[in-house]
This record gives sequence, C-alpha cells and structure tokens, in this order.
Amino acid sequence: MLPSRLERSIALRYLKGRKKSRYASLTTMIAVGGVAVGVTALIVVLGVMNGLRDDLRDRILVANPHLRILTYGASLRMENWREALEMVRQDPGVVVAAPEVLTKSLILNPADYPAAVDVVGHSPESGAEAVTSLERYLTHGDLRFKARADSVEGGIVLGYRLANRLSVYLGDIVSLVPPTAAKVSRVLGRPVPQLWQFEVTGLFDTGMYQYDDGFAVMDLATAQRFAGLGDAVTGIQIRLTDPWKAPEVGDSLEQRLGYPFRSFDWQSQNESLFSALQLEKRAMGLIIGFIMLVAAFNIIGTLTMVVAEKTKEIGILQAMGVTPAGIRRVFLTQGAIIGGVGTGAGLLGGLLLSYLIDAAGLIRIDPAVYFIDHLPVHLELLDVVGVLVFSFLVAVVATLHPSRAAARLTPVEAIRHE
Repeated sequence: MLPSRLERSIALRYLKGRKKSRYASLTTMIAVGGVAVGVTALIVVLGVMNGLRDDLRDRILVANPHLRILTYGASLRMENWREALEMVRQDPGVVVAAPEVLTKSLILNPADYPAAVDVVGHSPESGAEAVTSLERYLTHGDLRFKARADSVEGGIVLGYRLANRLSVYLGDIVSLVPPTAAKVSRVLGRPVPQLWQFEVTGLFDTGMYQYDDGFAVMDLATAQRFAGLGDAVTGIQIRLTDPWKAPEVGDSLEQRLGYPFRSFDWQSQNESLFSALQLEKRAMGLIIGFIMLVAAFNIIGTLTMVVAEKTKEIGILQAMGVTPAGIRRVFLTQGAIIGGVGTGAGLLGGLLLSYLIDAAGLIRIDPAVYFIDHLPVHLELLDVVGVLVFSFLVAVVATLHPSRAAARLTPVEAIRHE
C-alpha cells in the first residue's frame, strides 16, 4: 500500500530534523551522500571495465580479422585456398573474406639498426580493405604501396611507433630479411641472407601498441614472394556480421571445409585477456558494492536516531488514529526518499565523471602494458539500470528494522518516553 499524503508530509518533516528547518538534517545528508557515492563509484567502475573490454576489442580488430581459416601442417601453407575462399564467402554470417599472408621478419633502417617485425600481406583488389579497418588509421600515405624508387621491391606501410624507433620517414628505404632459407655464398662458403629493400610509403596509428610498434604491411603478391609461398597463402581472413559469434561461425566453416582446414577466432586469440577483464569487472563491482552496504548502515543509523528522537510524536500520532502500518510507511517513505535522492545524485555524478574520464582522457596509462594510452569509459544501459535498482532496494530494505521498531511502540509508552 502506497503512503498517504499525510504520511509523506510526516516523513519529509522527520528528514528535516529540527522544527522550522528548511533543509535536511546532517544525518540525512550523510545518508544521502553515502548512497550517492556508492552509485557514482559503481557506475564509473563498471563503465571503465566495459570501456577496457570494448576498446581493446575495437583496437584488436583494427588489424586483425574476426576469424581466420588456417591449415594444419608444419609449413602452414594453404595451397588450395581459392576453393576454400569461395565456400567461406557463401556463409550467411560472412561479410567479406580475403586471402592473407602473415610472417615474421627482421627490419633494418638505413643505418642497419634492426627490429623484429610482423609482416602482413594486404590485397585491396580482393576486398581485404573491408576485412579490417586499418585503412582508417593511416596518418600518412595510403595502402597502394606505390614506391617512387625503382631499385626497391615496392612500398611498405609501418606502424608509427616502429617508424619512430627506427627513425625512418616517408620515402626512406628499409631492408627486410626474408624468412626463407638463406643462399650459400660462393665467395664466403656459408649462408648469407638476401635483404629485400622497400620504400616507406605510409604510416598508421591504431592506438594499439602491439600493432603500432611491430607491424609492417605490404602488397599481398609481394608478401607471397617475400615469404617464399609462391601462389599459396598462410590463411583466409574473414569479417563477420557479428564479431561475438566468431566461434560459432568458425566451427560451422570447419565442418563444411573439412580437414586440413581449421578456424581461429579473435576471441580465442585473446581469451586470457578478456577473461581477466571479465573477472576484474565482477570483483570490482563486488568490492564497490560494499560502499552501498556502508550507506545502508548509515540509513539504519539515521532512522534509528529519528525513531528515538520522535518517540513522543509517534505516540501522539498513534493516539490520533495513525495505525502501526501507517507509522511503518512513514519510515519506509523516508528510506525511499533517501534512496531516490541519493540514487539520482549518484547517477548524475556517475554520468558526469564517466564523461570527463572518457572524453578528456583524464587517466593516462602505459600503452606498452595495457595496449591503450588512456582509460576508456563505456556505459551500458543494463549496468546503469542494475546499479540504480540495487541501490534503491538497499536503501528501502535498510529502513525495515527502524520502521518495525517505530510501529511496535504503543501510544502510552511512547508518550511517557523521556
């Protein structure tokens, strides 16, 4: 049963404390503040954990496809990839698919300073630009790999951190050591690696340290020759309509393609990272949830003090005809008001703080460790609603004991109370 107008007015008067006071009492403000701080903290923490998950996912998928089709075998060469590619493109969950070449190499700047690098073969003609979003993160140049120098194998696009580490710029010539077996020199009588020279034709900045500091992209045909694959590729990269369904689509494609093909989705590749983030989200939510319990004790203490202070008034109200149930509703209304005002203030504080942290990048972190350079905050409607409902219920439940204590008072005992 909802409280009557009289019961609501009595609840508001009790929250103000002293007579003739226009504002809430200090104990009421502390109780409201405890709820507001708890709600703010929960919203921000859950938003940070969601932001880390979503931002990492987006950055991982900048240069990585949702799904890869690979093959078994020591060489990891996919010879009959064209037939497999046609079958993959027929799957309703596949947006676009294209061949890819991935290999490892050693890159040297003009002064022969070396650095390890992951070489990626990119083929715009086959639609590979739609598989990943790398092209959107180019800061200089493009993905046409058009070199001005005739003495090089072609153009190459580097991550900006790798370029800074090597002190190379657009137009500079870099050398790469192919992963194929080195030829034996007739003069030296021992294997000597053959260096391939490329002109830097572009730079990209994905915000993902792993890519920006260790990826080099070249034309697919050039990458095939560089890796010694001939007409073969290392796999098929796939973009899906729903990246979260990559494991299911991968299993389906494995069954259709049969042996020796196998699938490898982006979630499996980063399973430990996302599992850790999910565990941290639950742990942080639980820890911050204890703030709400502290707020609940504040509410219990506040209303218990109100019951002790207003004992005579409660007796007079009962003598005037207010039922014990009505007395109980008075204090339940107080808890609802404290919970509602605190939850509303916490919601505003949480939204404002989340916006400032995310938009202004207030909290910077080391990209070499966390892959991203600032703390992102992404709020989800379900999380926010859950926090609001939980905090309001905690505030209402906290009033049960004081309201029962007030309702158990008899008019005679209450009026005689000193």
